[in-house]
Amino acid sequence: MTKHEHGKKRKRPRNRGPNKLEKGAHQKETKNDGDKEGVPSAKRRNLQESSKASSFLDKMREKLSGGHFRMLNEKLYTCTGKEALDYFQEDPSLFDMYHAGYRKQMSNWPEQPVNVIISWLKKQSPSLIVADFGCGDAHIAKSVKNTVFSLDLVSNDPKIIACDMSSTPLASSSVDVAVFCLSLMGTNYSSYVEEASRVLKPCGWLLIAEVKSRFDPINGGADPEKFAKAISALGFQPVKQDSSNKMFIIFYFKKKNKQNAEGKEIEWPMLKPCLYKRR
Repeated sequence: MTKHEHGKKRKRPRNRGPNKLEKGAHQKETKNDGDKEGVPSAKRRNLQESSKASSFLDKMREKLSGGHFRMLNEKLYTCTGKEALDYFQEDPSLFDMYHAGYRKQMSNWPEQPVNVIISWLKKQSPSLIVADFGCGDAHIAKSVKNTVFSLDLVSNDPKIIACDMSSTPLASSSVDVAVFCLSLMGTNYSSYVEEASRVLKPCGWLLIAEVKSRFDPINGGADPEKFAKAISALGFQPVKQDSSNKMFIIFYFKKKNKQNAEGKEIEWPMLKPCLYKRR
């Protein structure tokens, strides 16, 4: 190799990139890829729009359902047990609607009174016979070994007895425990308690769980002491009053072995209706 050839710099071939044919093919491929990506994108938009519409409809249904529940709830608190029985017997689907709303409301409570009552029953003898006044979905009967008479206004279950809570088909002195769990709702609630007294055996238990605001005299609720006094006048001994929960209060009474002779009329305090605010 000569000096001239050795001193001569070799030119490196430039990277010219794709030629026109290659570039065109690349652009076409990119365009096709974009089309492919565009289809899912359109689908996503449609799904999002459908989801928004579905969410809106769900909210509307929930609002309507909540409105129906409030209406039915108010009805139960402001009529007699007989009126409530006739109302729901005429259209049993309303009762299902009420309980669907009730379950939704209860799901917001950190603790439910029915579970406290179930825990109490599990500590007692399984031989005790229980009457569950206003049983709803018969959760107590499903949770304990005891024989439980589940009573409510409407029955979609053969194990639930449909009746007016002031006039049940149970025999006198036939049960050991009577339970009212958020079910003293009628304007004639005292007749429900009187019916419980009738079916309870001497020394039988009466458990009443109610929304705490109904026993808040400062805000229009009944005085819990006056309520306990009225039940005592019916022939019960107060055993315990549990107000430890912020949402509800539970009264525990025991029926006296010997009933008081019929005397003056019992003064029953009016229980404040538990009405839900419109949102």
